[in-house]
Amino acid sequence: MQTRTQTALSISLFLAALFAATPSRAQPAPAAADNDIRVGNIMPYTGPLAAFATIGRAELAYFDMINARGGINGRKIRFISVDDSSNPKTALEQTRDLVETQNVLLMFGSFGTPDNLATRTYLNDKKVPQLFVASGDEEWAHPKAYPWTMGWQPTFRAEGRIYANYIQTAYADRKIAVLWQNDQFGRDLFRGLQEGLGATAGMIVADLAFDASETAIQNQLGILKDSGAEILVFDGAPAIAARAIRSAAELDWHPVFILDNASASIASALQPAGLQNSLGVISTSFLKDAGDASWKDDPHIKAWSAFMDQYFPDGNKDDIYAMFGYAAADTLLQVLRQCGDDLSRDNIMRQATSLKNYQSPIALPGIVINTGPKDFRPIKQMRLVQFDGTAWQPIGDVVDTAFTTVRDDN
Repeated sequence: MQTRTQTALSISLFLAALFAATPSRAQPAPAAADNDIRVGNIMPYTGPLAAFATIGRAELAYFDMINARGGINGRKIRFISVDDSSNPKTALEQTRDLVETQNVLLMFGSFGTPDNLATRTYLNDKKVPQLFVASGDEEWAHPKAYPWTMGWQPTFRAEGRIYANYIQTAYADRKIAVLWQNDQFGRDLFRGLQEGLGATAGMIVADLAFDASETAIQNQLGILKDSGAEILVFDGAPAIAARAIRSAAELDWHPVFILDNASASIASALQPAGLQNSLGVISTSFLKDAGDASWKDDPHIKAWSAFMDQYFPDGNKDDIYAMFGYAAADTLLQVLRQCGDDLSRDNIMRQATSLKNYQSPIALPGIVINTGPKDFRPIKQMRLVQFDGTAWQPIGDVVDTAFTTVRDDN
């Protein structure tokens, strides 16, 4: 008996060693064989960046709508979204749990640069798709080094170039001040602004950085006002953006206020700042504004409004993050449609890199989604907009000249 047991144990150990020595391959997650498609997501439902959690709530509501309509090829989407409080260590722990315990097929739309950087190597080692990261960092476009990671929105750096081009055209002789968040997000946009200004970057007469956790901004605004700047470029999260707009008004300082796209939420930034204080603020957009009267008869905006009423009644239609989540989820839906019955992780990435001129129903006209094996930047166009006290109004045409040519591994 003991000999048979030892023999069985030896065989088990041999098989374990054999499998351990076999190179890992991308495998369909268990969920792909079940009657659901498990999608993992990390969001800051608590902490200083909790305003962005609306993205995750809107995505959950969107998938609820799709499931109510029958799902994808007879399968329901199970969206498992968890909180990381914008903590990279927690993000990695939660991602491991989603992959190894919750058996998600892919990660989708997780928020933030540090958090996604913390999970990127793990997910690529596991060959788990990390799709449509909710961050405009350029790190999500390295198809050679990280073939399982892809961004979605335009890059912060390109956004900075767009502001530079606008300033050169509309306010060529005015001095510029920059108030930027002291992290990769803030540095990328600031770098793009400087690159776009080129030889005229000397018009930046002052710049100050702040930490995302800061709750006061009055002192920095006072210093920037004293610099004599007539243009203020702000790059940071919505809560502090609201304080910056309000503080500038309290200081009786009325520069041309340029606000980063990530904080261009009427609900999360402009309303808390005071709509009157926010009048004239300039930003960028790639999605329609549901509050813009010019879209009131648009069938897609009507569908969006009906979606909010039925599936996200607690959401705010003025919150651009709700629209962001809806549009990002719609892009994933297109990928899953293209997958058909082949829900292997390999095929998911193959379809994610095969989006051709896809027009999201709530994207601005002329803004399309294109990807390829060497192109991991789905959205490469934006439009300048200005707040009129009620809604964002377009300035000029869609801009794509600020976006760099896609390289083999950028």
